[in-house]
Amino acid sequence: MNALPIRTVACLALALLAACSYCSPGDPQPGPQGGDPNGSGDVVPPSDTGAPVHGYSIVATYPHERASYTQGLIIHEGVLYESTGRYQESNLMTIDLQTGKALLRHRLEPIYFGEGIAIWKGLLVQVTWKEGVAFIYDRRNFQEQYRLTYSGEGWGLCTDDESLIMSDGTDTLRFVGPTDLKVKRLLPVTLDGQSLWNLNELEFIRGEIWANVYQREIIVRIDPETGKVNSVIDLRGLQAKQRVPDLAQDVLNGIAYDAQENKIYITGKHWPNLYEIRVDE
Repeated sequence: MNALPIRTVACLALALLAACSYCSPGDPQPGPQGGDPNGSGDVVPPSDTGAPVHGYSIVATYPHERASYTQGLIIHEGVLYESTGRYQESNLMTIDLQTGKALLRHRLEPIYFGEGIAIWKGLLVQVTWKEGVAFIYDRRNFQEQYRLTYSGEGWGLCTDDESLIMSDGTDTLRFVGPTDLKVKRLLPVTLDGQSLWNLNELEFIRGEIWANVYQREIIVRIDPETGKVNSVIDLRGLQAKQRVPDLAQDVLNGIAYDAQENKIYITGKHWPNLYEIRVDE
C-alpha cells in the first residue's frame, strides 16, 4: 500500500482528535440509535414529526450556577433540588431560585457520578450513572439513610407516586419499586412508531412523563401506559442564549414541575440561566 501524503495524514489526525474530544471520559454517550452523532439537530425535526409540536414562551428567567452539570431537577413543596454530575464534581443541592445559589450542598464521593433525583415519602432518591448505586437521603438535611443497588445505568428519575421511573439513555423506561429498585415493568418509548433513544432527565407532569432527549433541544411528553410520545415541545433557541463553550455537552437538561403553583422550570448543563416556561398548547 502506498504511503498517504503528509497533508492527508494530518487531516485524518485532526478528524480523529475531534472525534475523541466529542465526549470526555465520564460523560454519558449517545445511544446507538440517537440520531445525528454530531449532536446537532433534533432526533426528529419537530416540523417533520406526526406528533403535535408545541412552542414555548419564557415567563421568568433566574440565575443558575455555571459550574452545575445538571443531571436532576425537581421542586417539592416549594423547595428546588438539583443533582449534578461528573466524577469528583457531583453534588446534591437545594437551590435558592432567586439567586441560583446553593442553600444546602452534599458532595458525592469522587467515585460516583450523580444523576437523576426524585422524592419518595419524605426521602430523596439519587441514582448514579454507571455505579449501580442509589443514595437515599433525608430530604431536609441530606443525611444518608441507606443505599440500594440496581443493574444497568442510571440517567433520569421521577415518580408517578406508585413507582420510581428510571431512564438509562436507551429507548426504554424502567418502572421500579421505590423501596428496592426491582424492575416492575418496562416501557419502550416510540415517536411516530420509531424507537426514541437517549431519554434522559425525567419529570412526571399531569399524568405524562416528560423527558429530555440527550443533546436535543426538545422535551417529549410520553404516555406512561403505552410509551407513545403524545407531543413534542420544541425548545430550539434556548441553548444559543447561554453562550456555552461546548455545544455537544452543555445541553438542555433539567425539568422541574411545581405542582402547587402549576409552574414548569427548565435548565441545562453549565447554563447560567434557569427558566420558567409556558408551553404553547
